[in-house]
Amino acid sequence: MARDSQAALVALNRFGFGARGGASGDVLNAASDPRGFVKAELGRPNRVLLEVPGLQSTPALGKAVFDYQFEIQQAREAAKSAAPPEGASPRPEAKGQRRNLSLNGIAMEMAKESPREPQAKPAENPGATAPAEAMQPNAPKPPPQPLNIIQKTFRAEALARLQRAVIVDGGFAERLVVFWSNHFCVSANKGGPARMWAGSFEREAIRPHVLGRFADMLKAVEQHPAMLFFLDNQQSLGPDSRAGKNRNRGLNENLAREILELHTLGVGGGYSQDDVTSLANIITGWTYAGRLGQLGAPGTFVFNANAHQPGAQRVMGKVYDAEGVAQGEAVLADIARHPSTAKFIAAKFARHFVSDDPPQALVTRLADVFTKTDGDLKALALALVDSDEAWSAPLTKIRSPYEFLVAAGRLLAQIPNDPGRYLAGLRALGQPLWSPAGPNGFPDTNAAWLAPEGMKLRLDISAQIASRLAEGVDPRDLLELAAADTASVETRRTVERAESRQQALALLLMSLQRR
Repeated sequence: MARDSQAALVALNRFGFGARGGASGDVLNAASDPRGFVKAELGRPNRVLLEVPGLQSTPALGKAVFDYQFEIQQAREAAKSAAPPEGASPRPEAKGQRRNLSLNGIAMEMAKESPREPQAKPAENPGATAPAEAMQPNAPKPPPQPLNIIQKTFRAEALARLQRAVIVDGGFAERLVVFWSNHFCVSANKGGPARMWAGSFEREAIRPHVLGRFADMLKAVEQHPAMLFFLDNQQSLGPDSRAGKNRNRGLNENLAREILELHTLGVGGGYSQDDVTSLANIITGWTYAGRLGQLGAPGTFVFNANAHQPGAQRVMGKVYDAEGVAQGEAVLADIARHPSTAKFIAAKFARHFVSDDPPQALVTRLADVFTKTDGDLKALALALVDSDEAWSAPLTKIRSPYEFLVAAGRLLAQIPNDPGRYLAGLRALGQPLWSPAGPNGFPDTNAAWLAPEGMKLRLDISAQIASRLAEGVDPRDLLELAAADTASVETRRTVERAESRQQALALLLMSLQRR
């Protein structure tokens, strides 16, 4: 039983988010057939999709955010034009009189007052710092403020994602979603549309392709309004295009550079600066329709021929003729199948799931599967599960803040009905949801999350959780659910000898750091 329990621990933690509390029986179920337990999720592809009532499509959200921003703009302009001349005394309001706010004025007031969760810049050393008030469980809380449409949408998307992660059987499919979402990341901190679209981007461009083909995911990602907005491609104009000649704005290489460097070939993947510029020219005109819908329904991907750089372009030694949007799609299809892309994806995949320095034989095998199956991501995931290296390597990877908080929620059987605590915890730990500091996403190495300050913050958050929930649980029972007979003597002794149930639970949660 010991060997099966150890394999169950790997199945639940290396490939998933950890065991659930309650009467789930996750450890026993995984121990009976560890590899089958992990693979079972991949046999239910619809489980990867996130279809929750109330969550809207990107175009619907685009129209809403464009209209909202337009109302705010109108309200500001009206307030500015109604302001008294400079030097004039403002007209005093009658005592007890309330301002009569129009709908636009209300929108403006809500924009001023609404909380904005991950707006603070992440620390350069993730997990190193946190707002002091986030770490004070008994600090007085400000009165609730109305949420604007952007924040309501962000919180609804966050809640749906968190609930799925906490309740899912093992979590392998959700871990794949998190991996690919971080690989093709956008940041909600970019602005209103990015914050509005962060969740729908993941639902529409990532989830449908997690068990599909890499080339299809790549195309969906690069043509999604959230990515185009995040990397400013809607501002990119071909120098010789009609729009480029008439406006004081030119080529923007942000998206083209990240496609080659971060999304496909990787650094050292064989591309040059000339390839970046050529690809940037090719994808000019890739944009999304705005509020007025002149090119299409607001919030949809459109190709603006007037902004597109005319003529053939050479990328990675191949000439692509001028064929409108198809010119860029042909480049994406080719680089998705490039040997450098296979190597880059395989190495990153193994690094995420196995170790910071994964066995080269495993990386080579994964790259071969990627190539031979034309980028079949389900085949890639199955190859990882079937590899002996993934089961024999010690559990030394440090969980990211998101993985840690989800693991704690699962063990405590706490299905969130409000995302606030999770969002605050992620901010404090340096991984605000859907808000990395740059287009390379959040780091995926132990060095990034093992800083002493970060571990201290995790202990503080564990103590906060224990202060709320310790009375209703027995930490010793939870330890059996989390690790069964694989728990170390030191961990058992630490939990059993704790001064209080609250302390025991906090220490138990701190034992969830590795996967």
